[in-house]
Amino acid sequence: MPLFTTAPKSICLLRLSAIGDVCHAVAMVQAIQKQWPSTEITWIMGKIEAQLLHDLPHVNIIVFDKKSGFKGMKSIWKKLANKKFDVLLHMQLALRASMLTIGIKAKYRVGFNFKRAKEGQWLFTNKKITDTASSHVLDSFFEFAYFLGIDKTIPSWNIPLSNHDIEFAQKLHIDDKPLFVISPAASKDERNWLTERYAEIAEYAIKQGFQVVLCGSPTPREIKLGEQISKKISQPITNLIGKTSLKQLTAVINQAKILLAPDSGPAHIATTQNTPVIGLYGHSNPKRTGPYLSNNATVSVYEKHVQAQHGKKLSELPWSARARGKDIMADITTEQVIAVFKKLTSTQP
Repeated sequence: MPLFTTAPKSICLLRLSAIGDVCHAVAMVQAIQKQWPSTEITWIMGKIEAQLLHDLPHVNIIVFDKKSGFKGMKSIWKKLANKKFDVLLHMQLALRASMLTIGIKAKYRVGFNFKRAKEGQWLFTNKKITDTASSHVLDSFFEFAYFLGIDKTIPSWNIPLSNHDIEFAQKLHIDDKPLFVISPAASKDERNWLTERYAEIAEYAIKQGFQVVLCGSPTPREIKLGEQISKKISQPITNLIGKTSLKQLTAVINQAKILLAPDSGPAHIATTQNTPVIGLYGHSNPKRTGPYLSNNATVSVYEKHVQAQHGKKLSELPWSARARGKDIMADITTEQVIAVFKKLTSTQP
């Protein structure tokens, strides 16, 4: 039986981070809105994530800065002091997020089941979704909506972009060349592909008539990576690393014919924009965290390494099992990526 047979009056969603995960959650939220348009939705999310999603239609966004600690938690509790929700969707496994739920009043507090919950999350919920079978994170998020009573549906996204952001991206085109966007940085450097191989693929794309654009965050390590790649490319490219807002980045990815990226937020932003992604995976399972609509374009050496390290078949390993090592991504060759590039460009208009 679903938790609700008619639309609840109010839902509070707690999913603070990261960019990829909140992109997954957007599709779930908008599926709820489509079936229950009268339901008030409040979403507590992180400061960076709110830069992308602060203007989601008909969603009350409350920003929690993780650096603010307990003081920040008390501020959230104060904002919601006079509010009791019909249900709280506790969709973050970190203990800090669980602590934040203590001051949020809700009749039902829904979390992951015992098999997938971590850091004692089950202690902070009174309802658990039954799902243990879904492989992708997005599908596991949708199980929260189905648990509430939402009908099965195909994920879709609506992330607002201003005319200014769209014009910014459109102006990148030179001589009407299609954009090939490379977002080279993952959350950790060991999960990046090799600098010289990014450059080789960029050179290849230029020869195929594409305009190459680098994108990424303003962190020093990402800026340095972009500079290193640029120096290895003989042709002019556009390096936007550290030079865009998240909204502008989304608009740029929207304009791209193809995005190349390791396991990172931009790969999932691309999914929201229906932009094909060549995903590069070695440390995490692309069936769990890969770009949702681009499974057929993923280049993965994850299976090989995780099975060798754990001495078990992939089917015998935990849902979130990772491969470890600094040299794993070196096993992805330029030839593999070019083969996927060719496949994607042969099927695109």
